[in-house]
Amino acid sequence: MHRTLAAVLTALAAAALAVGAGFGIVAALEAPAEQPNVPLVTFDRTDG
Repeated sequence: MHRTLAAVLTALAAAALAVGAGFGIVAALEAPAEQPNVPLVTFDRTDG
């Protein structure tokens, strides 16, 4: 009885961990990328 209970609890814990990891991965992939709005190349504009 104790082994069966331990096996069931282990399986439930593993399933919960897998579901949590799945939600975490999906949330990370859907997060907007933080990109600075800074140009990589700038040109000096001098009048004259």
